[in-house]
Amino acid sequence: MMKEQEAGTVFALDIGTRSIIGMLGRVEQGRLYVTAIEKEEHGRRAMLDGQIVEIEQVAAVAGEVIRRLEEKSGTKLRRVCVAAAGRALRSQSASFTLKFDELRRADADLIGQLEAGAVTEAERLIAGDSAGQGRFYMVGYTARQYTVDGYPMTNLMDHRGQVFEADVVSTFLPSGVVESLYAVTNRLGLEVSSLTLEPIAALNAAIPAGIRLLNLVLVDIGAGTSDIAVCREGSVVGYTMATVAGDEITELLMRSLLVDFKTGERLKLSLGSMEPAQYPDILGIKHEISPANLSEVIQPAAQKLAKEIAEKILELNGGAPSAVFLAGGGSKLQGLPALVAGELDMSEARVALAGNHFTNSAFSDEYQLEDPEYATPLGIGASAALGMINDSYMVTLNGYPAKLFRNGALSLRDVLLMNGFHYGDMMGRTGANLSFTLNGQREFLHGLPGVESQISINGREAQFSTVVRAGDRIEFTPARSGQAAVMTLGELLGQDYPGEVTVNGRPQPMDYSIRQGDEVQAQGAPVPPRQQRRVRAPEQAKPLPKPEPPRPVFTSKPEPIMEPAAKTETKQEPAKEKAAEPKPKPKPGPIAEQKVKPQPEQKAEQEAKTEPKRQAEPKPKEPPEEPLQLSFGGLPVVLNGAPLRLEPKEQGGDYYLMDLLERSGMDFSKLDRPVDLLVNGAEGQFSQVLRPNDQVTIRYKDRQTT
Repeated sequence: MMKEQEAGTVFALDIGTRSIIGMLGRVEQGRLYVTAIEKEEHGRRAMLDGQIVEIEQVAAVAGEVIRRLEEKSGTKLRRVCVAAAGRALRSQSASFTLKFDELRRADADLIGQLEAGAVTEAERLIAGDSAGQGRFYMVGYTARQYTVDGYPMTNLMDHRGQVFEADVVSTFLPSGVVESLYAVTNRLGLEVSSLTLEPIAALNAAIPAGIRLLNLVLVDIGAGTSDIAVCREGSVVGYTMATVAGDEITELLMRSLLVDFKTGERLKLSLGSMEPAQYPDILGIKHEISPANLSEVIQPAAQKLAKEIAEKILELNGGAPSAVFLAGGGSKLQGLPALVAGELDMSEARVALAGNHFTNSAFSDEYQLEDPEYATPLGIGASAALGMINDSYMVTLNGYPAKLFRNGALSLRDVLLMNGFHYGDMMGRTGANLSFTLNGQREFLHGLPGVESQISINGREAQFSTVVRAGDRIEFTPARSGQAAVMTLGELLGQDYPGEVTVNGRPQPMDYSIRQGDEVQAQGAPVPPRQQRRVRAPEQAKPLPKPEPPRPVFTSKPEPIMEPAAKTETKQEPAKEKAAEPKPKPKPGPIAEQKVKPQPEQKAEQEAKTEPKRQAEPKPKEPPEEPLQLSFGGLPVVLNGAPLRLEPKEQGGDYYLMDLLERSGMDFSKLDRPVDLLVNGAEGQFSQVLRPNDQVTIRYKDRQTT
């Protein structure tokens, strides 16, 4: 009777285009001790370029590998470590800019905002370029360069400036690659305990972390694709893929010698032998070919393979690297290292087969592990085994397993970006403002603030910089943008306005909804002052229900991937507070980009004449750009010389100086010069708590209003 798989038993399964390799092991003395290896080739072409085509056929071959491993070990295998093929990996460059009205020190929050914004922009570009190709998963990113006020920086931390920009390269993987992989494991009744990318796994086996300070490249040449990973300065900085691999050699032999695919594979494997190869063609005629003639036949395909690999390396790395490691079954093609070196204009000694470093992470008493074909299965097993704390690395997001493709510390923001959420989901935007003219005078109505995102880990409030650990339960409700400002002519002038009203030169009814840039003319009767206008408050945005990730997929412990300068929260944006808990002060946000922390909706003001208490007060002086919304009760302040009462917040929260930006009468999306923020005549801070009767001034530094 078979025993159950122990927690320390690592089962790695490398599902390749031409064959499936299974490997069993356990951790001993800080390395993976390999106890069993089994390999089985596909009976027919059930996979194409790393993509599973015939799920049932692939599952049958994998099942045979599993059966033999179970017999060898006497263990019923339940949990498996796998890797998604690097097929169709897409890299996309994008940048994101934050502008401030005053000098700002670049801290972890700001860097996080920049990187998250750039990743979201990259996702938008990928989605546009890949319309109709299905969903893509973001598997990692790296910040290539930052700028401060136009000056390039490699490390942004603690630099000061007003305009910050991040240039990021993000890598994406088609969802079909992952989903077909899970279809096979589900058919086999296996639970996926670790998921990574094949190029990451191969790199972990072939290039130890200690030598990644050098500019090195790992090329994993399979049957269908050649996956490429580049590392330098201690981290992996990019991935790409060449669409040529070992199958191109086989297909050339099929065409040149008129043989079937299986015979072509056998002839390819005989390259390097000193003996002539014998084979039958598809007509049944037997032939013999010398090693020299066979090498001559495959030369065009081998040259094409080397050329495309070199082009992809140069494109991703920006030049020839210090050294290149070739791994995978296709790397054993005779003469390929020399061809790649020639295309890169490098010394042949700098291009070598991987395998020399495998023993840094794995060893065996029974198997020779230096074979470059073992790079991926060894990497899958070692990546999972050497990072394990327990036998489960599942992280759930809103009740569903999340997809993770990285190693080391992952923040909540990383998890959200990798599972389809965007920068805007973390930071709600204020609704669109409404700007128009009334009798030649500019009027401005602000949109409503949005609703904050809410995020927690294991039931406790968290920040976007919080590190995610194995088994964490993440709950996330995205931020929701506020409602756009709306106003009808009746709300502007009163439903019973007796005069003639035109919009852009044409008469309009009182229920006409004013549009951006409209020119309203009201003649024949006095126009009501701003304080007496009835403004319709749009319905406040309500929190969205917790979204479900697209597909339930068990996660892996994340793998090492392109490391940005900082991986911290996008902003100090806590989940909705409980009544008994104090609300943390918000971090100041960039004015020009309107990254202002959204607050609960301000109720619509009522007509002054309907409030006896309001009638008893002296009529306030009308400022040039007093916002159209009025409120009663709450916190009394003076904004730009005009009295203002702020509606009490839900659960009694404080008001901050940043809350008045939306009420200042200025269009912060179109600032062209610095702004003064004053409280009682002194320079104020965005996070400064407002007190009763504070005198607040928000204006351009040249003291001209908009």
